[in-house]
Amino acid sequence: MTNDSSQQLQADISCIKEIAWGLVSTAALVAAVDLGVAEALESGPRDHRDVAREIGADPIALRQLLDALVTRGVFQRLDDGRYTHTGLSLLLRESDPNSVTYLVRWIGHPCFWTLWPHLTDAVRQGKAQSVAVLGKDFFRYIHEDDPAAVDVFNAAMTQASNHTSAEVVKALDLSQAQVVADIGGGQGHLIRTVLDRNPHLKGYLMDLEGVVARALPELRPSGEFADRVTLIGGDCRQEVPAQADVYLLKNILEWDDESTIRTLENVRRSARPGARVVVVETLTDHTPEPQVTTSLDLLLLLNVGGRKHSSEHVAELFARTGIRFDRVRPTGTFLSLAEGTVGA
Repeated sequence: MTNDSSQQLQADISCIKEIAWGLVSTAALVAAVDLGVAEALESGPRDHRDVAREIGADPIALRQLLDALVTRGVFQRLDDGRYTHTGLSLLLRESDPNSVTYLVRWIGHPCFWTLWPHLTDAVRQGKAQSVAVLGKDFFRYIHEDDPAAVDVFNAAMTQASNHTSAEVVKALDLSQAQVVADIGGGQGHLIRTVLDRNPHLKGYLMDLEGVVARALPELRPSGEFADRVTLIGGDCRQEVPAQADVYLLKNILEWDDESTIRTLENVRRSARPGARVVVVETLTDHTPEPQVTTSLDLLLLLNVGGRKHSSEHVAELFARTGIRFDRVRPTGTFLSLAEGTVGA
């Protein structure tokens, strides 16, 4: 073996080892968020012992955690040994308007640590492993057996919406619409942004009963938008009781195809002819974050038997449910708009 090929081999081995140790990145980020390390460094560079005293951690163990994150670009160690922020670590503060704290907690939630070892079975069988591992469908499991996980999930989806809603709404042309329905819209961050930016519109927010019950205060009775929005509790795979000009489906059609088709058929049945159907999600052929997108793709396979879509797949699903596929529109974020029209 030549010297060059030997060096390349060692580089390849190192690369594979770093990829394999990816679970440490997840665990370290969750620990830093839960401990409040980013907040403790808010005032400037600090010695790890001072930080440990403030957050109630062992100083040696905290230094180990910080050093692991420093090597990943999260936090910085100065020449004098003190630790300080980087652009990445600033996002781990709860108070940051672009905070990712709950996204980190959701990605590293214990329910996923339980499922990931069964990815081999998911790939062999081509189906979710939630029932085999958890005893029931994933979302039924967290709603019935781990309600704290539901809170983390809802907060994570709100944080994700904080990063994208304004740009998504900017990319939507709603000038000719009168009513917009946000289907599976969680606590309503997207529809709130729609109503705020378009004073002429009224809207619907639909999600499961327990989710809609925790809708943003502005959308509830006596809230700022209460007279312009109707809250609907229910499962969109069973029924979509909302007649609108535009239907938004953001990051919800990633179950198995059967569930997705049922939802789209329910939308089509309720929609007026000419109504627009806009699927808002990360498309595999339009993503600026391929590692994130493919990771989510595997998680969807594992927990619900679903997958991320390509624009071609969305067009196929639209065709199977009587919706004309029109275009893909970028938003300037990791999300795209796959747009269709309901026929007569």
